[in-house]
Amino acid sequence: MEIPTNKELKTLVCVLCCNEAGKIEKVIERLSEMKKSNPEYSIRIINDGSDDGSEEIINSSPISQIIHEYRQGVGATVRTGVDYACENDYDVIVIMAGNDKDRPLEIPNLISKINEGYDFVIGSRHMEGGKYDNTPLYRVLATRYIHPWVVWLTTGRKLTDTSTGFRAMRTSFFKDPKINLHQDWLNSYDGEMYAMYQAIALGYKITEVPASKIYPLGVMSYSKMKPITGWWKMLRGFFWLRLGWKK
Repeated sequence: MEIPTNKELKTLVCVLCCNEAGKIEKVIERLSEMKKSNPEYSIRIINDGSDDGSEEIINSSPISQIIHEYRQGVGATVRTGVDYACENDYDVIVIMAGNDKDRPLEIPNLISKINEGYDFVIGSRHMEGGKYDNTPLYRVLATRYIHPWVVWLTTGRKLTDTSTGFRAMRTSFFKDPKINLHQDWLNSYDGEMYAMYQAIALGYKITEVPASKIYPLGVMSYSKMKPITGWWKMLRGFFWLRLGWKK
């Protein structure tokens, strides 16, 4: 199959947002800067039932949003973006956070790997050239050692950063009949991990590129994910899928 050139890839950037007032403004600013050099990228913010004024902030910006009337979960929010991308004939979907930890200017680095023929590209903070400034120590230990170890244990694949949501994927991957995002158990963090597991298990071409995951200074809540319980929600799917308890 002929791989389209970078300019031929119809790319959708999906930004996940759930109560990110105070952060989504900076994300919109960074996206606007990225758009200047990459006008071919489409952008949608997927608003997961925000009730803190995020909806109004986004409405006042040039970026369109898709709104969940009530909070459904990060996995369901990713699914909404994937469905939109597939229904509108995009070649690639990029997922990034709306909490100002990812850097939109690094999106072309992910797309370049898609252009080389990869199906699933992860932005890794732990590769040489990656960054994870201001990150709490417990998060560094979890994302650098615990999470990749679980992925290696259940799939045999060694990756440096398996819990970041900053990634680019071919929409053709999601059209594989063996992949079903429309399962209720995938509404939370399981959804993102399910996609990674299936990419590895089904033999899709997966790789990583250096990326930044910068925690904003002065923010009391580093993440909506809680230690231990949040990690279990993220990692349990690997065990369930490996044991055949889920599909």
